[in-house]
Amino acid sequence: MTKGEQTKTAILGEASELASRVGLGGLTIGTLATATRLSKSGLYAHFASKESLQVEVLQFARDLFTDNVLRPAVRAPRGEPRLRAFFEHWLTWQSSRFVGGCIFVNAASEFDDQEGPVRDELVRAERDKQDSIALVIRTAVVEGHFRPDVDAAQVAYELEGILLAHHHARRLMRDPRAEGHARQAFERLLEGCRAAPA
Repeated sequence: MTKGEQTKTAILGEASELASRVGLGGLTIGTLATATRLSKSGLYAHFASKESLQVEVLQFARDLFTDNVLRPAVRAPRGEPRLRAFFEHWLTWQSSRFVGGCIFVNAASEFDDQEGPVRDELVRAERDKQDSIALVIRTAVVEGHFRPDVDAAQVAYELEGILLAHHHARRLMRDPRAEGHARQAFERLLEGCRAAPA
């Protein structure tokens, strides 16, 4: 990695933290310049516009999600253990990766009705994540951990709902029971998927 690439990676790290606190819409070349004590002209050398900055921050955060959630989960045994690992790492991501909460959840609320590259990047990241979860669930079916008639897309949808509810309860409601509720809901979801004992 060149010095310029290292600098840009460091800037994107700062920018993603800032976006978690002020929102992706509040992330501008100006606010980033203030936070990093870098000149606007220096930042424009890395990012041509506010929009390109926002897209690159999402791509950077997506790489972090892959490194912190997906890759560790894939190291777990196939099937239900891998889905459990995915859930655990995802819960940790939501609880501690960014000071201001999950950047994707926050940005989805901001950009759900807007058209353009930022929303497109959010949708792409969400679809890829859902596809990854569904693949893990289908593998659990193949391994015999879940019933053959389990709808992987539906289970992935419900798992997303659990994590979104956890984020809402923890961040907005400041409910100390948020993690416990999420874990209980996850166990119920798994119970509904399991194959009946022989």
